[in-house]
Amino acid sequence: MNATVTTTRVNKPRPSPSTRRSGYLVAVVVNAAMIFVVLNLLDWGVLPFLTEDFTLLVPLIVVSLVASIVANAVYLAYDPPWFKTLCQVGISVISLVVAIRMYQVFPFDFTGYGESWTSVTRIIVVVAMVGSALSILAESVKLLKRLTRL
Repeated sequence: MNATVTTTRVNKPRPSPSTRRSGYLVAVVVNAAMIFVVLNLLDWGVLPFLTEDFTLLVPLIVVSLVASIVANAVYLAYDPPWFKTLCQVGISVISLVVAIRMYQVFPFDFTGYGESWTSVTRIIVVVAMVGSALSILAESVKLLKRLTRL
């Protein structure tokens, strides 16, 4: 007995422009707040395992957050799917750079928290690198598909 399997591609409708704009605005505000947090994190001392080497990452983290703010601010006026995909490729590249640099600098000292936290944190950073790389690949393929349809 042969079974035939058919697949149907379901295109979800995009949210309304007002819903999308609300989301973009929230993203701008949240990323701006995150910049404030990143710039003050060491001064607040709320994460005692964070070392002074974190200051080496602050500029890259701020660039990443500013890139997201700029992209979302532009989306408020212009957000065709191909453009959003292009921006996502760029944001993912920046995220990959930040994750690689975080792995290199590793501004964490888990002395007194148990041995396994260093290994777990390194694994999380590697997962972030892999995720960013996969995002770059997936979004690049999506972008090529979208541009060939234009």
